Amino acid sequence: MTVTPKQLAGWNGVPATETTIYTVPASTTTIIKNIVMSNINTADQTITIKVNAIPIIYQYTVKSKDTVVIDLSTVATAGSTFTAQAGAATSIALIISGVEVS
Repeated sequence: MTVTPKQLAGWNGVPATETTIYTVPASTTTIIKNIVMSNINTADQTITIKVNAIPIIYQYTVKSKDTVVIDLSTVATAGSTFTAQAGAATSIALIISGVEVS
């Protein structure tokens, strides 16, 4: 078994339409460990992050020029998809970190 810590997704401006940001590789389990969201806009903005269409963060408001860090432990199996959508295009910078186990 190989455990590889890595940045799973990194966006300097999440789109305003639901967009796939990561897909778990074949024969791999991924564990999301940390999500960092920064509002790079001058107004409050929302973000939604889903794993397999299930919201793990839903329309969360990030205050203007603020950064939010969420530590968690969410497991996703091979083929699972992560999507993200911001309330306004390019308003939220996003980094998702975790480990891939294969």
